[in-house]
Amino acid sequence: MEGKYCIYLRKSRADRDAEAHGEGETLARHEQILAALAHKLEIDITTIYKEIVSGETISARPEMMKLLNEVESGTWNGVLVMEIERLARGATIDQGIVAQAFQLSGTKIITPSKTYDPNNEFDEEYFEFGLFMSRREYKTINRRIQRGRIAAAGEGRYIGSTAPLGYKRIKLQNDKGWSLAIIPEQADIVRLIFDLYVNGTRNPDGSKTKIGSTKICRLLDERNIKPLANDTWSPASIRDILRNPVYTGKIRWGYDKCQKISQNGTIVTKRNRNKDCIIVNGLHEAIIDEETFQKAQILLQSNSKTSVPASKKLQNPLAGLVYCKKCGHLMTRLAPTSKTPYAVLKCPNRYCDNISAPIYLIEQKIITFLKLWLNNYELEVEQNESPATIISYESSCLAMEKEIETLKKQLDKTFDLLERGVYDEDTFFKRNSTIKAKIKEHRQSLETLLEQKAMEEQALFIENNFIPTVRSVVSGYDTIDNASMKNELLKSVISRMEYIKETRNMRGKRDTDNFELTIYPLIPHK
Repeated sequence: MEGKYCIYLRKSRADRDAEAHGEGETLARHEQILAALAHKLEIDITTIYKEIVSGETISARPEMMKLLNEVESGTWNGVLVMEIERLARGATIDQGIVAQAFQLSGTKIITPSKTYDPNNEFDEEYFEFGLFMSRREYKTINRRIQRGRIAAAGEGRYIGSTAPLGYKRIKLQNDKGWSLAIIPEQADIVRLIFDLYVNGTRNPDGSKTKIGSTKICRLLDERNIKPLANDTWSPASIRDILRNPVYTGKIRWGYDKCQKISQNGTIVTKRNRNKDCIIVNGLHEAIIDEETFQKAQILLQSNSKTSVPASKKLQNPLAGLVYCKKCGHLMTRLAPTSKTPYAVLKCPNRYCDNISAPIYLIEQKIITFLKLWLNNYELEVEQNESPATIISYESSCLAMEKEIETLKKQLDKTFDLLERGVYDEDTFFKRNSTIKAKIKEHRQSLETLLEQKAMEEQALFIENNFIPTVRSVVSGYDTIDNASMKNELLKSVISRMEYIKETRNMRGKRDTDNFELTIYPLIPHK
């Protein structure tokens, strides 16, 4: 077979289980099988994609992303894979992306059992059906695994893939599952953290002073005590340890509940704290006694703060908007002092060397940016009372949708005519294929119309809504003294800003805005 061909290799969950039982390395075995198939078919393999990571979605599989990009560009005549399920088994949208890439480029999928030609109508349907069945099997397996995890957690087994600080995972003897065993030197760190938080530090006179999570971080860093993953401690990691009931000999499962949401067309996973999670007695030994743990919970509850208490007013007009370009932390406001009689914006990360700057200087740069941004558009735009172009697109889309519905009815009728004997098989397949091709063509035209309509709507929105909003922010910002109102104005036109300053101002040069501010408007640049 002439042309360019490649191999795609990926492990399934069953493969990883088999490897755990000593059945050998899966990818190497699959590579040998596909290489032998290529030799038999007289195919020259130029590239082999080996998926090392295991991801539920296409975006989590880098080798698959590379392969799809090349398939879409027509690089390959065919891809060799053990089963079509190896290409996409996750979300339905991912399966659609894979199917579309191979169908539009005409790239063949070659497996040891069958070769799928996307230009062949029956192969196309078989391919789509195979992906559908793999998705169904994936969901069934996933439900079974989740039920097993919940049952194991209820029996006190440790379900997590990594052990928390102070413990290591151990395989249960003569039984399925895992538990935890104490690592003495790490357990001492955990006890120290609880003791510092609950009892405080001892003063020279023998008294004790309560300290919070931030001061505990500094103390641990000063003593050169390292956390598991990073070089320095963070207040969040300290609070996570203080809230974790595993240290009292319990198992907690389902505390971080994952919820998938769509943001700007991308699926992201959001973690929410689940108060109804499973908490049961575990099979492992406790590091912290229940009394100390409950004291820590009471202190955590009493020390919890809201970003803006109801009794206070927002003081930072840039709250929730400016991020440190060096470390990614959200920048915070530092109130005026006798030394600096003006509020400044600073990075809260004590190990970050990003230099602070007066808030009023940052505000000036924001307004200057918005003025320049307005100059990129026509400042005097007539209001479009009758958007004829959009109405025209809506009419065209409606007509196209009606035409697609008519074609679908014709397609259904071909089956009826075949059953009644009006069509023989040859006539049925020809007529069926012709109507399907027309439906596909009309759907592509409809997608193009919808994209053009969306572009026109965005342009109209910019002209009639966003530009006047930016103009009102520019003209009215300096006349407002209320920080909360300023914050609302900025958030109506800006989604995010990134700040960096490398050089300190010389004495007497306070108003020099020698910092870099990257601004992302809600509507991008023209």
